[in-house]
Amino acid sequence: MTTFQATADRVEIQALQAEFTDAAMMRDRARLAALFTADGVLRMPNIPIELTGPEQIRLGGEKLQEQWEFFVQNTHPGAIVIDGDTATGRAHMHEIARLRNGIQGLNYAIYHDRYRRTPDGWRFTERVYELRYLDTSPLAGSAPEQAAAPAAQYTEPVAAERLERTADALAARGFDVEILADAEAARARVRELVAEKASVYTTASETLRLSGIDDDLNGDRHPRSVKPRVLTMDREAEADEIRHLLATPDVVIGSVAALTETGSLVVASGSGSQLPAYTGGAARAIWIVGAQKIVPDLPAALRRLEEHVLPLESARTEAAYGVPSAVNQLVVFNAPTRFTQGIVLLLREAVGY
Repeated sequence: MTTFQATADRVEIQALQAEFTDAAMMRDRARLAALFTADGVLRMPNIPIELTGPEQIRLGGEKLQEQWEFFVQNTHPGAIVIDGDTATGRAHMHEIARLRNGIQGLNYAIYHDRYRRTPDGWRFTERVYELRYLDTSPLAGSAPEQAAAPAAQYTEPVAAERLERTADALAARGFDVEILADAEAARARVRELVAEKASVYTTASETLRLSGIDDDLNGDRHPRSVKPRVLTMDREAEADEIRHLLATPDVVIGSVAALTETGSLVVASGSGSQLPAYTGGAARAIWIVGAQKIVPDLPAALRRLEEHVLPLESARTEAAYGVPSAVNQLVVFNAPTRFTQGIVLLLREAVGY
């Protein structure tokens, strides 16, 4: 027979579970941490995280929520077994999230709980998170307050460990990779990499413009720059020669729309003019990539292209040529092409878009 006390305990424990979710949704980490006993533990093996005591739980939770673009959590009560002043139970979780690094999706999980009765009511002594289902398909929605401005993950440099992890992945795929401090360092390195007698083609790139590399190679300083010559040629009468000049320079230099942590370069184009050189026509391809362009995987790279890069590039082409840009060609480099050395200069700062 169920006693009144057992019913009251069950109701209070379910309220404790709901309070946890409310504090998480309201980003009130101090309130969430106070739901644990002094020796309480929060374990999330799939992340992995193990936090002991309210202070660690508060600080760890604040670091987690800094990564959220948005986060929605729903709790559905599970079984609860009460044994005097202690209890065990489960809470079934349904969560939707998008992180600032581009990771997103929905999942179903279970919290395996232990509880203890205290003078302040029931508290968690342990919560262990077990992931049961994960779907990382792109989410169609967004947080309303973020619709008017670019998401921070598209404009802010990634952390050093992600930059280094990306460099390792690129090297494993056969790219030559260098991590440089900033655009000025890339500018100096390009001067070293491009021989004076080499023909060089600089693609349309805000990264090259802002770094000064475009001016360095298309001014009087470099005698065999392709772009100034092409701009003086007749697009119809000399079309074949233009095509050869753009497709087979000794060196082609540009940037990318996105770079995945798994080591893939994503290059989009409206005209396709730079692609033949990148895909085997040039002897050497050099990409200068700001740290804000690094994303977890290819779906995140395509979102970055559509949501961030294309609108900015369209604004540029509208101002310059009176027409919007478009993604008419898309190339994903999982490795350098056979006859073209691929060099990636990774910058620790954000440059270009």
